[in-house]
Amino acid sequence: MMLKLFNTLTRQLEEFVPLEDGKVRMYICGPTVWNFAHIGNFRTFIFGDVLRRYLKYKGYSLTHVFNLTDIDDRIINESAARNISIDEFTAPYITYFWEDFDALGNERPEVTPRATEHIAEMIDIIAKLIENGHAYESDGSIYYRIAAFPEYGKLSKISFEGNIAGGSDRVDTDKYEKEDARDFALWKLVGEGENPGWDAPFGRGRPGWHIECSAMSMKYLGETFDLHAGGMDLQFPHHENEIAQSEGATGKLFSKYWVHSEFLKIDDVTMSKSKGNFFTFRDLREQGYSPLAIRYLLLSVPYRKQLNFTFEGLKAAESTTERLRNFSALVREAAPVQSNGDAETSARACVAQALEKFETAMDDDLNTAAALAAIHDMVREVNTILAANGLSEEDKAAVLDAVEKFDSVLGIFGKESGELLDEAVEALIAERQDARRHRNFARSDEIRDELAAKGIILEDTKDGMRWRRK
Repeated sequence: MMLKLFNTLTRQLEEFVPLEDGKVRMYICGPTVWNFAHIGNFRTFIFGDVLRRYLKYKGYSLTHVFNLTDIDDRIINESAARNISIDEFTAPYITYFWEDFDALGNERPEVTPRATEHIAEMIDIIAKLIENGHAYESDGSIYYRIAAFPEYGKLSKISFEGNIAGGSDRVDTDKYEKEDARDFALWKLVGEGENPGWDAPFGRGRPGWHIECSAMSMKYLGETFDLHAGGMDLQFPHHENEIAQSEGATGKLFSKYWVHSEFLKIDDVTMSKSKGNFFTFRDLREQGYSPLAIRYLLLSVPYRKQLNFTFEGLKAAESTTERLRNFSALVREAAPVQSNGDAETSARACVAQALEKFETAMDDDLNTAAALAAIHDMVREVNTILAANGLSEEDKAAVLDAVEKFDSVLGIFGKESGELLDEAVEALIAERQDARRHRNFARSDEIRDELAAKGIILEDTKDGMRWRRK
């Protein structure tokens, strides 16, 4: 079967056919590193990870670019308030992000560019836009001229007829003089001596947010690439503006497919830092929830459906992932029974059916709910067979191969390989206790997170520190 994805650009479910046979070039918008990422952000990033993994499962080679936005107004304001450079301000948040990203079982993308390292590419695009009339200067800043791009709005399907300044809370209202209320800043004037700022042929300044992703995506993927993904909140204005400035500069299609994940809600209200109703990954870890359960919950609902976060749901995910780990361990450790020589046993038939249902679900716009249902059906049937008749060596191999295939896409079983041996766990706990005695809390936290990522839970008891595996 062919993979089908819902293309936001066409509002249709389409067969995914890359521009170059067997190769996929994909860009996904990453975090703005001004604070810890919350689990609403990680729902999008885990969706991107599942998409990445399934493309590889389908046999495609992949170039996946995932950016870090390390300059914007919040970063500038926060770093100025602390009297440090933006690099000093963002460095720890970049470290924290990758720690959380890894702990949640995500694969690292091939390219992870930072905006501040691609200023030259942004300047080049802006210069092209000025030259061909898609951009103009006003009071030292450079703006994109929406009127020069008749297709503006083709992604979000928002109508801008009759729009005037202040007429909509969705309009980018930069504090600069513009020809049109819809026009957005590509380059913002920065005075001499002000920082951060970069010299450009059109004046000293700093980039607007939207131009950053155009520059980074086209540098590594070319002027036209296969797939651009991100959260629904980025569809407008960010992705709409990316299209306008990229296609305005090149005259070519920017991305063939656009895929957007829906919001994560808490108590039926969209989770966001501005509303204050959010949890970070570390908040949930400190409450004792495992990275595996958090990941399971965030991918359990198909990406185009909103997910309402509850602690009841997270507790259920904790139980589910524990059952999955126990199942794979039980099959692996089961003593094989004598094979009856049948080429198609009930166990192998069950596995084949589960794999078929799994792939059918994932081909249908990454329907993770149906894919998980196929996995759980197999687990129940195999458990029944194992209890009644046992599994032959061939049956065991077929079941474990299926588990490996499921996990290569969803990452929800936990890894048996790479688990710490008991002696290594004890050594790390001893090192952590020593770090705490010496008030080296940074190292103590690092060890705790490393153990948590390996499925090791630490417990304080009256007899001292104890540990257990999830």
